[in-house]
Amino acid sequence: MAENSATALIGGDPVTPGMRLKGIFRTLLLAIIKDERDIDLFTCMVKLTTLLPGMAVAIWLLPQYRLWLGLAHIALFLFYLGPYTLMLHNVSHRPLFHYHLRFLNFWPQAILGFFFGMTPYTYFSHHLGMHHPENNLMTDLSSTMKYRRDSFLGFLHYYLSFAVFGIITLSWYFIKKKRWPFLRKAIIGELSWYAVVGGLFYLNAEVTLFVFIIPWILTRFLLMAGNWTQHAFVDTTDPANPYLNSITFIDSPYNKRCFNDGYHIGHHVNMNRHWLDMPIDFMDNLATYRETRSIVFRKLDYFIIWLLLMAKQYKFLSRFFVDLSEKKMTRDEIIALMKSRMLPAKSA
Repeated sequence: MAENSATALIGGDPVTPGMRLKGIFRTLLLAIIKDERDIDLFTCMVKLTTLLPGMAVAIWLLPQYRLWLGLAHIALFLFYLGPYTLMLHNVSHRPLFHYHLRFLNFWPQAILGFFFGMTPYTYFSHHLGMHHPENNLMTDLSSTMKYRRDSFLGFLHYYLSFAVFGIITLSWYFIKKKRWPFLRKAIIGELSWYAVVGGLFYLNAEVTLFVFIIPWILTRFLLMAGNWTQHAFVDTTDPANPYLNSITFIDSPYNKRCFNDGYHIGHHVNMNRHWLDMPIDFMDNLATYRETRSIVFRKLDYFIIWLLLMAKQYKFLSRFFVDLSEKKMTRDEIIALMKSRMLPAKSA
């Protein structure tokens, strides 16, 4: 595929930082963060630190609770949940701050996370300590392989298993693997959230419900819907192959807001790859994507794909399928390929 054609594929997905600094501002920034290319992550963290906690404090300090403010807070939370989660994802894989300022990594993980429905360090522990090592195989506690991935009942079982038993099964996993630092972070983070939110609920139940509890419920649902979709199209004949157990979507508004998170295949190939390098890696490895018949979409995001799968709208989904094959597939062939990746693992 010609270089200009490959570049056209990714559309406006970011390959350079959205903001550039010079002179003293650049010097000050580089005294704080390790990689100049992560200025977008840093500014995202600063902006969200101002918005969500600021609004929460304002609601808390009002002499009388206003329902419309609680609903506005939920709307603001949902609008920025994607950027926050993927900022957190990136700084979990590649610490944002210099080593001598490593204590600042606590802020997005344990403080800002409270306002986005994240229990401190449990996402970090689950994602880095369990999910990536297990790679969505049957030993992965969040594996999608035993389910039919276009089944809502299957997803409901998947979600409820995580919501009810998640911290228990994760803790037992870390005990078996003797990954004590991850175990400690997960348990302390989970219990500290319950303790703090329980105390706040006692002081002001209505505000705590809208500021902390509803976001926590929504975040856990959306995280599992996202992971389900990231690993919905699995070729169970070679499930350890990232090109066959994950998806990628390109040229998407979601990638602009959420730090190229659509390039999930590339992320599982190299979990520490910088987010700005994802589109370049995709273009450099188009031959591999083509040979493995990897599932690639354009314009969509994980939650739109999730909804289309739950509704079994393969014909509509096929409109956004990126056909990288030399001999272009028919619409029916594309639909047949997608459906073939929905089958549960036979050993499940």
